[in-house]
Order: sequence, then C-alpha cells, then structure tokens
Amino acid sequence: MTAVTVVRLVELTTARRNARWAIDQGGIEYGQRHHPVMITLHVCLLVGTVAEVALTHRAFVPLIGWPALAVLILVQAGRAWCMSALGPRWNTRVIVVPGLPPVTTGPYRWMRHPNYLIVLFEGIALPLVHTAWITAMLFTIANMPWLVVRVRTENAVLWPAVGPAPRRSSRSCAPTSSTDPCCSRCASPTRTSS
Repeated sequence: MTAVTVVRLVELTTARRNARWAIDQGGIEYGQRHHPVMITLHVCLLVGTVAEVALTHRAFVPLIGWPALAVLILVQAGRAWCMSALGPRWNTRVIVVPGLPPVTTGPYRWMRHPNYLIVLFEGIALPLVHTAWITAMLFTIANMPWLVVRVRTENAVLWPAVGPAPRRSSRSCAPTSSTDPCCSRCASPTRTSS
C-alpha cells in the first residue's frame, strides 16, 4: 500500500505540473465538477483497502493475492505507458490545448481511453492483493458511473467530429509520419488527455 500511495503522490505532482503547462499553452478545462469526486473515490480506495484489512483481520490468500499483485504491477506499467504517450498532456483533469491534435501513439493507437481501463483493473486488483474484496466491489460500483461521465466528457471535447473510436486493423499498421498515414484510420486526429 505504501508503494501505491507514493506512486499516487508522484502522479498528482506530475498532473499539477502538466496542468500548469496546459493552462500556460491556452488549455481549457472541462468537467471540473466531477474531478473532486474522482479524487475522493481514489482516496477511498486506498483508505478502504487499509480499513477493511484492519477491521476484518483477513490473512493474505496466495491464490487471490499473487495474481492480483501481478495485475497491479501490469496496470502500473500500463499507466506509465499512457503517461509516456501523452507526455505533458497527461493529467488527472480534462484540459484541452486548442490546436493540439489528440494523441494516437502508444496505447492510444488502439483505444481512446486506456487509462480508464487501467483504473478499472487497478480498483479491483489493489484491494484483492490484501483480500479486501468488499472495497474492490464497492469502489468498482461507485467508480463506474463516474468513468462513464469522464469518458463522455473527454469524447465530447476531444473527438466531436471524428466519429467512432479507431479499431485495430487486421494488418500491421504503421504510419510513416502524421502527414503520410498508412490508412484512413491512421489519418484521423490524435488525442490530448488521459
């Protein structure tokens, strides 16, 4: 839990720095009202996991805990990949810098919101490492409507005229540059937020 808390603090520091950068570039923030709710939910995930373990005195269950730890490690790597692909545009807020096209590199090449899939898996895996299944269930149920709100907000501001999300092609697809895409799917605009 300590490692995850430290990672969260580093992410929040990075998000604040990136938010300042985006605002300095003329960025416009959307969805300000739901951001505090999402932060509260994530704090509750951490606190709930610790509280459930302390109150129930559950022992580590290797059959659940080790696979959950493996998933947790994978999702942290996935989040790092998202952050790397977005660079200074990665943020916990929805801030769009006018004129910057959305990013479609890294995991964003295959889906618009990989970070939210990561959040979904993390919200289940983190508590299960510690056998806190009630927290895993409650966080997932509470977080789902807010993820829907967040995805809809991002889609509305990032992809208003683009149409459906990019789909994985059956052939290998590798554009040589942003001005010379290999197919019409790769010619679509690129992404800017988490």
